[in-house]
Amino acid sequence: MLAGAAALLGVTAGQAQAAEVSYATTCVPPAGVGLPEVKGTTKVEITAPATAKAGDTVDVVWKFTQAASRNPDIIDLPADSVQPSGTLRAAGAQTADIAMRGPRQNPAIPKGGAMVLSTMKGTLKLTAAGRVTLTPDAYVVNAMSTDTRCAPTEPVQPAATITVTAGEGSPSSGSPDPSGSTSPSPPSSPSGSPSTTPPASPSASPSPSGTGDGGGQTDFTGKVVQVPYTCASPIGEKKATSPVQINARKNGGGYDLTAQFEKSVMDSPIDIPAHSVKPSLQVVLGGADQGSVKVTGPANAAPIPSGDPIEIPDLTGTYRPGATGVSTLSPGVLTIEALGTTTTCTPDSSQVSLTLDTTEQASGASGGGNGSSSSGGTAAGGGTAAGGGLAETGAGDHGTLKALGLVAGTAVLLGAAVFTFMPGRGRLR
Repeated sequence: MLAGAAALLGVTAGQAQAAEVSYATTCVPPAGVGLPEVKGTTKVEITAPATAKAGDTVDVVWKFTQAASRNPDIIDLPADSVQPSGTLRAAGAQTADIAMRGPRQNPAIPKGGAMVLSTMKGTLKLTAAGRVTLTPDAYVVNAMSTDTRCAPTEPVQPAATITVTAGEGSPSSGSPDPSGSTSPSPPSSPSGSPSTTPPASPSASPSPSGTGDGGGQTDFTGKVVQVPYTCASPIGEKKATSPVQINARKNGGGYDLTAQFEKSVMDSPIDIPAHSVKPSLQVVLGGADQGSVKVTGPANAAPIPSGDPIEIPDLTGTYRPGATGVSTLSPGVLTIEALGTTTTCTPDSSQVSLTLDTTEQASGASGGGNGSSSSGGTAAGGGTAAGGGLAETGAGDHGTLKALGLVAGTAVLLGAAVFTFMPGRGRLR
């Protein structure tokens, strides 16, 4: 009885077999990232039953033993940020395209490190007796919600063969049924494109100009201005518009500033670890005063789940006027440090958010460059801008606010960090 059972099992699902094939591959990075096509060698191992019966549904496995690339020297890829999918072609007694997919599972991949892709799996329903060959074909690498598409540039040899015996009512090998059921085609990757939701209309008007002397006014509310930014990352540029508001509170002879980005322009493309997003903004001075004031915020205290809006707290700093008269404050250059990269966003046009009646202070901001380095700003003409030191940073009374931050550079930048040449094949970036 045991011998008979073993023989029966051998017919319905023969022992798994594994074979490795290698083939020349061309990989096309995401559009708009400025990277050329990459030519490399892919090595995969296909595992499938050696024998089966028509009517069976069998599991097949695609294991990458070598990707066609290394990670470019641009950015470290976080753990569990890369997901492969591809097509395995069945031919012979039946033809079918088997959809393969692996989990988003990988170790952290440093700049210049070998790409590590997870093992993909799929299923094939056998419909005809005979020999069915399995050959790897094109595959897609999804990283940070962007796709790099790879395809063979030479004929690929079959990596596995299943010998299929006739089942009850199954067609013979002379009349293959091409409609073999396969697992569903992989869904398209989520888009990393910035939100196109129209910017919010201004919610506040400029406060009346005040010196903080007559009338005892201490709080000054700026208007929300729509700032069109061009954001430059190490591999390219991207445009986005964000509503920004600058408010001030009188503090002795100076002002505590708070800049708010009131609308998120993009959801997080991946899970972002805590303490990895660090924003800062240059508030540009005009009118009577000149220079700039740097306002900063703390890094994100908690991880940002994939798909959630990217949020940062208020950006704060201290402004000490360097001139007496009517001075204006406008959002300037926004800098985002995240995951080892810096994205710099420059406004395409200047818009005044706040107007103040200022009184010149010692070591204050001025066009002459008599600023204090404690605020980190740079005055026009080469001097350091605002003085008095940074105000204490924190969430303040406004809570966390959604930021432009990671929009422009990071999603595209991370998506681009997928394929470059293998050593010995003329590495390109």
